[in-house]
Amino acid sequence: MFAEWAFWLAVGFVAYVYFGYPLLLALISAAFRRPVRKAPIEPFISLIVPAYNEERSIEEKILTALDLDYPDDKYEVIVVSDGSSDRTVELAKKHEDGRRVKVIAFQKNRGKISALNEVTPAVQGEIVAYSDASSMPERSSLRMLAENFADPEVGAVSGVYRLSQKDKARLGRQEGVYWKYETFLKLKESEIDSILGCHGSLYAIRKALYPSPAASIINDDYVIPLRILHKGWRVAYEPRAVAFEEAEEMGGFGRRIRVMAGNFEQLAEIRGLLWPPRWMPLLFFISHKIGRLVAPLAMVAAVAANFFLLDQPLYRATLAAQAAFYLLAAVGTSEMLRPKALRLPYYFTMINMAVLFGFYYAFVNRGKLKWKESGRQP
Repeated sequence: MFAEWAFWLAVGFVAYVYFGYPLLLALISAAFRRPVRKAPIEPFISLIVPAYNEERSIEEKILTALDLDYPDDKYEVIVVSDGSSDRTVELAKKHEDGRRVKVIAFQKNRGKISALNEVTPAVQGEIVAYSDASSMPERSSLRMLAENFADPEVGAVSGVYRLSQKDKARLGRQEGVYWKYETFLKLKESEIDSILGCHGSLYAIRKALYPSPAASIINDDYVIPLRILHKGWRVAYEPRAVAFEEAEEMGGFGRRIRVMAGNFEQLAEIRGLLWPPRWMPLLFFISHKIGRLVAPLAMVAAVAANFFLLDQPLYRATLAAQAAFYLLAAVGTSEMLRPKALRLPYYFTMINMAVLFGFYYAFVNRGKLKWKESGRQP
């Protein structure tokens, strides 16, 4: 009986995290929506581009930023190089004019948060937007972000990012499916109350609310918005503010490990939702954040419990199904597997395995992580 209870609790937990929770969000948002009161406003915006060894993309980033559909006299682009050792600063300075484009070059690599903490309070904008050097925003993206700040309850807003050149990346198609799924979750969370974290590809905050997090923080695009949420503000999601990033930039097991290490670090942030209680964001945090960290353990528990139930035909079938899934995941390591949809089990297993490595780097060997390896928040 214990093995049977353990098996179904484990299976049920994983099913809730990946299927039940999206369904719950859809039902809640259908019955209760809290729309952001948007309006076409044009506050002055400082667009900060943190960069570390981004010589491959920095010029394209600056030119793309200068071409945004926003009044020239209402925004500035600030490239912040955190001790880059390549030609990032040299190439960025080719476009510096001291007015629309400014380059701040720190000589020593101190970490992304340290750079943001020093630069953000000193910029001109009432609104501060952040965008990774490798992310290319659409022309209307800055304007779409700004509209959300017409709502006096909004303290931060996230854009959405989409993958380009998926076929050139090893897991580009699978990554694209995953982020469509994540976008659905964030859109529903925003419709109901507030998202918890933003996408580092493009997000914005009211400068006065910048929380100056500790330099040791891993995922700035989650912690900064969440601490603004702790203060009673709303964090909105704007799917019309799009930034593109090459699928190759987003792939890799190493990036997943860093994201998960940051997720473990962020568990302490739940305290800000407990009192005064923020019931809906608390539900989102438990289901979306904590659930993803516990799901891999539940997957292991389901396999282990299944071995104690093989005297029954049902459980011989469930073990066979799990074995087939993980065998397909193992075969999915080969790029030859066709159609590519068959590689989804590999991608799913990979992101869950990253949780175990993320735990190691979060609590045992954290000093080995570099901010350049950072990825997007799930």
